[in-house]
Amino acid sequence: MKINRLTIAILPIIVFFSAFSFAQQPNPLIKQLVEDVSAKKIEEYNRKLVSFGTRNTLSSQTDPKRGIGAAANWIFDEFSKISADCGGCLEVERQSFIQEKGRRIPEPIKITNLVATLRGTTDPDRIYVVSGHYDSMCSSSTDGDCDAPGANDDGSGTAAVIEMARVMSKKKFEATIVFMTVAGEEQGLLGARHFAAEAVKNKLNIDAMFTNDIIGGVKTMKDMPDRNSVRVFAEGVPSNETEQQANLRRSIGGENDSATRQLGRFIYETALAYSPGFGVQLIYRRDRYLRGGDHIPFLENGFPAVRFTEPHEDYEHQHQNVRTEDGIFYGDTPDYLDYGYIANVTKINVAALASLAIAPARPKNVGFDLSRLTNDTDITWDQNTESDLAGYEVVWRRTTEPFWTDSKFVENVTKYTMVKMSKDNYFFGVRAVDKDGNKSPVVFPGPVFGNRG
Repeated sequence: MKINRLTIAILPIIVFFSAFSFAQQPNPLIKQLVEDVSAKKIEEYNRKLVSFGTRNTLSSQTDPKRGIGAAANWIFDEFSKISADCGGCLEVERQSFIQEKGRRIPEPIKITNLVATLRGTTDPDRIYVVSGHYDSMCSSSTDGDCDAPGANDDGSGTAAVIEMARVMSKKKFEATIVFMTVAGEEQGLLGARHFAAEAVKNKLNIDAMFTNDIIGGVKTMKDMPDRNSVRVFAEGVPSNETEQQANLRRSIGGENDSATRQLGRFIYETALAYSPGFGVQLIYRRDRYLRGGDHIPFLENGFPAVRFTEPHEDYEHQHQNVRTEDGIFYGDTPDYLDYGYIANVTKINVAALASLAIAPARPKNVGFDLSRLTNDTDITWDQNTESDLAGYEVVWRRTTEPFWTDSKFVENVTKYTMVKMSKDNYFFGVRAVDKDGNKSPVVFPGPVFGNRG
């Protein structure tokens, strides 16, 4: 096919509608949750966070009005008020630990994560975590005295998480949702590292983790062409991949089909269904170039995790001492935030978290049955345990396609054969579907040597 300028202009539209045709149909319960998200409440939370002057991890933990301690107390109280409004539905706690002296920690210091858990009804051990970091910094991460308002980085993400807790606590979900604000991010992702390590220690089944960091939609970038979108960073090759797993991946493919990449696609498709005017840019990277956020410790410990971030950052209003220099104002203050933008990002988070938490669990042990050599493709998986399970969908795409393009419902079975469709020529996946049409993220198969029946 000859490609001309018109063809190039049409291609993104074709990809959009192909993905839209694959997206789930909106659920009325989730639509109501999305509509309940309030830009006004997000602004209220954000300005309160800024009012503490600084939230640097090394700032005061005892001053009642200024510093990270005062901010932590306020967040804890806010989670507690939200829980009281829903009859005690949230388990609110402080997760504190002592961080030893290190590169950005001049002396041992207590770091506190604030955690509010909405326990699932039928599958409480399946957990979804959403976070923002409430600590802030000026030009130096070890300056605990300077003004560090941190409106965007990361008051925006913290305010969004509190708003998610307020909105989502009104409903019950099959799986558990953890709303979390962490500290020590600017000193090396310390709060998130501790939470992830404790999750491994306690064998928690964290099925997905979202971090929201710098989602303020800075007004200085309001005229950019991709303004009505948020970046979602989703790595391909897993951060915890072993050499044996790498060798297998190099043999059969799958560098574009990790559990995190499937999570990113799930969020992308969910945004199409619930946020048609404000979309997701799925970024096939772990994070921004040579930079990182609180999802990384989760990835390193084997949990699927993604990062939400605005499409264009303004570095004059991020990690800066508040000042005016040569006629230019520097500082991360609320005046530069677009609270409607933050609300839109929050809505996508809410829709994706709710979609995950009411859907069946991902199928386990999905694999290609290699007991026979054929141009058909035999796919097997384990039976889900949900009482309202309707069955499964097999999905597929050409190996050059970025998103799943086709699907087939295959009833409540644990094996299906794609006739005259070779696994050499397509990528396949399987997802679970309940009787209300809620669908799990896709699981990418690996090889299975021997027929499992």
